[in-house]
Amino acid sequence: MTVAELFGGELMNTLALIAIAVAALYFARAPMRGLISSMCRALAQGLRFASQSLVDARTNLTARNREVLLAAGRDAAARMVEREFERFGDTVQRDLGQYPSLHQALAERASNLDDDYAKSTATAPSPPGWAEAVEAVAAVPAKADPVLRPVLESIHGSFKEAADEASEDYRKDCRTRHKHLNEMAPSWREALKLLGEVKTRLETTNSRAASVDQHMKKYEEISAGTDRAAAALQSSALVQFFVAGLVLVVAAGGAVVNFHLIARPMSEMVGGNAFVGSFRMADIAALVIILVELSMGLFVMECLRITNLFPAVSALPDHVRRRLAMVAFGLLFSLACVEAGLAYMRELLLQDELATTALLRGDGIAAQTSFLWITTAAQMGMGFILPFALTFVGIPLETFVHSMRAVLGWAAAGVLLTASFALKLLARGFDEGAEVLTQLYDVVIFAPLWVEKRLTGEDSGKAKTRREAPQPVGAKALMKDVEERLAS
Repeated sequence: MTVAELFGGELMNTLALIAIAVAALYFARAPMRGLISSMCRALAQGLRFASQSLVDARTNLTARNREVLLAAGRDAAARMVEREFERFGDTVQRDLGQYPSLHQALAERASNLDDDYAKSTATAPSPPGWAEAVEAVAAVPAKADPVLRPVLESIHGSFKEAADEASEDYRKDCRTRHKHLNEMAPSWREALKLLGEVKTRLETTNSRAASVDQHMKKYEEISAGTDRAAAALQSSALVQFFVAGLVLVVAAGGAVVNFHLIARPMSEMVGGNAFVGSFRMADIAALVIILVELSMGLFVMECLRITNLFPAVSALPDHVRRRLAMVAFGLLFSLACVEAGLAYMRELLLQDELATTALLRGDGIAAQTSFLWITTAAQMGMGFILPFALTFVGIPLETFVHSMRAVLGWAAAGVLLTASFALKLLARGFDEGAEVLTQLYDVVIFAPLWVEKRLTGEDSGKAKTRREAPQPVGAKALMKDVEERLAS
């Protein structure tokens, strides 16, 4: 058997198998088309159901995120209102605590000033008991007995002297009163100053009351669950998340610097060749020191009630919290001192290494050590200050944790919405894919379909012609159609 005969036999067998397969597909075209349509329809319905489930899950998640956000905002607003009330109470106690006594002193001083001023405007007193004598003398005729003239002149002189003395006494009294009023001018200015202070304190109290009203209004809006409050809280949470994240990144950079500052001298303390797995023991020890410093800083912040990450610490009695804060601060101070010593040791190790390298090169020991204290002091200062600087990480950490819940909820809602849209597109693709797969199936069996069309084309054309021929309409049917149209 030749190669041509071998390949020819295999080709004939292949063509026979193809023909049998095409024939089988041709005879099974009706159930296969139904199967394709049913499968695509079932997959599309399943995808639509999954998409709707994702939409419902997103709706529930959005509602839950809104509730959590409003609850967190309500708690934060309640704390702000409580602190504002405390500040308002302190302001009232400081500025208006002595207002009753001050008011009484001002009232008494004003009353005394009013009385003194009223007395200072008194009219000149007339000589007592002389009014009748003056009237009697005035009734004497002008040309009376010459004997009475000296008497009348004596009486006139006495009246004039008495009037002069009364006028002089009145002037002395007025000068005394005016001098007294002049001496009370500083008291008036002091009273005006006190009144100005009272006005300033009242204005401060009014501004503090306005701040309390503003926070109360915000709390009421959050408690009512308005869309405006929810939008404001969402924007605030997003801003706080990114700002707190940026601060934490900066703090992480400080922690990395602190780590490299103490990692090298730690290798001299715990051994540079000791490993725990694939990590050096010195690096682990330096990392543990930094983490302990962070923990002590968080405890100090919690005990001072600056942060509220651990409610159990805030619930402790005041004297216990103060003691715990002192212990945590003492440990933090001790670790800061240890880091300063390690930084000093690092500088010594570096200088020893440089000196050894110089000796090995044969250059001798360099004597340029006049400015060595600057780098040593800088490293020791960094080693001492960085632990206290990392203490304030608790504030952005709390903000980041609280805002992360809302941001993750929004991200999850966005992922669910995107997945739902993708499933809807996929379901639409399966709807259109049923027709596409049917057409592909017909392409596979195009030869039998072409033969069938050629064989049945004439009969189907005649049947179509007969089907499209108009049928005669009877009179009864026409009348019935007209009646139905009129009735409608």
